[in-house]
Amino acid sequence: MDSIEITLPDGSRQPAAPGTRPIDIARQISPRLADAAVVAKVDGEMYDLTRPIEKSAQLQILTPRDPEALQVYRHSTAHLLAAAVLELYPETKLGIGPAIESGFYYDFDRATPFTPEDLEKIENKMWEIQKRHLPYERVYTRKEEGLRKYGDAWMKCELIRDRAGEVFSEYTLGPHFIDFCRGPHVPDTSKIKAFKLLSIAGAYWRGDEHNKQLQRIYGTAFFTQKELEDYLKRLEEAKRRDHRRLGKELELFTVNETVGAGLPLWLPKGATIRRLLEEYILERERAAGYQHVYTPDLAKVELYQRSGHWEHYKDSMFPPMDLETEQMVLRPMNCPHHILIYESKQRSYRDLPVRIAELGTMYRYERSGALSGLSRVRCMTLNDAHIFCAPEQVKEEFIGVMKLVEQAYKDLGITQYSYRLSLRDPADKQKYVDNDAMWALGERVLREALDALELKYVAAPGEAAFYGPKLDIQLADVMGHEETYSTIQVDFHLPNQFGLKYVGADGKDHQPVMIHRGVISTMERMTSYLIELYGGAFPVWLAPVQAIVLPITDRQMEYGRKVLADLQAAGVRAELDERSEKVNLKIREAQLQKIPYMLVVGDREQQNGQVAVRNRKHGDQGAQAVADFIAEIRGLIDSKTVSE
Repeated sequence: MDSIEITLPDGSRQPAAPGTRPIDIARQISPRLADAAVVAKVDGEMYDLTRPIEKSAQLQILTPRDPEALQVYRHSTAHLLAAAVLELYPETKLGIGPAIESGFYYDFDRATPFTPEDLEKIENKMWEIQKRHLPYERVYTRKEEGLRKYGDAWMKCELIRDRAGEVFSEYTLGPHFIDFCRGPHVPDTSKIKAFKLLSIAGAYWRGDEHNKQLQRIYGTAFFTQKELEDYLKRLEEAKRRDHRRLGKELELFTVNETVGAGLPLWLPKGATIRRLLEEYILERERAAGYQHVYTPDLAKVELYQRSGHWEHYKDSMFPPMDLETEQMVLRPMNCPHHILIYESKQRSYRDLPVRIAELGTMYRYERSGALSGLSRVRCMTLNDAHIFCAPEQVKEEFIGVMKLVEQAYKDLGITQYSYRLSLRDPADKQKYVDNDAMWALGERVLREALDALELKYVAAPGEAAFYGPKLDIQLADVMGHEETYSTIQVDFHLPNQFGLKYVGADGKDHQPVMIHRGVISTMERMTSYLIELYGGAFPVWLAPVQAIVLPITDRQMEYGRKVLADLQAAGVRAELDERSEKVNLKIREAQLQKIPYMLVVGDREQQNGQVAVRNRKHGDQGAQAVADFIAEIRGLIDSKTVSE
């Protein structure tokens, strides 16, 4: 073949000799493009800039402007990390080192634990290697030869046996480093401009707790130093707001290994926040026509076999308990119980919609490595509800749930969220119920409802529940990571599984549609989110302690008790600091506990029936009559104001 034809993104075509590299074509187009180039795409697949193109193809040059380029850049930085570790600690065995959403990591097998001081040495060595301009070169190796080459590297041998074809690719980084890897990578180490090693953690080989535990080094990398510095600032802010740290400092919850991992104990102040959330959503739901129920935390295995959950979620459920002649299991969800409540009596079209709600406790077998404070637990209480309605009512009910979500988020002060329309993957017949007509109807109804509300959303194929499409409301944390907190799911499948009926206006039996919905998620997850959203400084209506009375000396103690009694009689959650400490110390400690209002009382306040009001955010607010302060704080509580 004398020449090949390269098609560029703008549709133009140019001839090239076989063996031409993407970087050569980039130089022809523009020296600036060649300098900015990170990686290429050839016929839609990621491709090294220095790898020859042997056939006619469509070419795209990716620069830092392309999000996909960052993952390649970070994966290359992971190789740089591994090369530095081997130079410093040559006895170390290499695991895997992928790019991840927040950066990269690499797993190492080393007898001596890495220390924070080691991280500094490794990072310095990485910069030293970076300055050598070492190329990332792709080489090909036959499987048998590779197994011999990596004979003393047990993890690489296992990967080659499991993943490699008869010929596989490796990447070198200088004369002494080579790694089994699919690639691609940046052309050379000088392309890597900004990185930081962050932490050391334990990790089981291939994520299996039965395998050997390795040492994992986490890092992050960005195209510019400014991007890296901005990220590190956000990371510090995230650490400051971490609900696990604040939960301990503010005495909200604790975790005790005697109870078990993923089973937090709510302390009085945390329990107050949880109770307020529960009371809030119960009141909102009652006003929206929901009927609240209580159902058991366990049921026979047969119930979940009938619903289909056993087939799809068995691995996420706790093992069954053998009780005489039956097997019982802790429930992983509440919907089968609510279905049984619906079918406990005959229903007419006049009864619909039936809205059944419960603060239902559920149990999920989460792997120990995934557990985290309140945000990921094994026992959780969901603000759950199931709406049974006629097909023509689905859109209206969906809109009603959305309005409930919007109101709840407003009252909780949540402003950063987005909508994800989670759809099935039509090709996956194992994960999803095989009923094209059902899916088409459910997806159409959700789209129509979203359009009616004029909400922007992102479609996400492959994220639906096994029985139907859903709308997920995604909340972002300070790092920009998104998690699903509220969800609305349309389900035609479970009513069919259970043979649910209602008598229509025509006197015949019809099948209802079921809407699964959770407005404020589980109490655990929502509390963890709110702790981090507010950095522990909850709005007045949610604060565990809303005001604290601080007598300056023991002479004002009796007056302080009277002020406390007045506050509590008005429904204000208040405390009295009776310690014989200096008032400045009392103020400082109250500030650390993030109590919204500090009420200082001295001789003057006692004589005038006042309190000197101090706001945790705005400082001194001057003296006020006790009755006036109570009226002010009650206004904030009753209106659920989130600003101070």
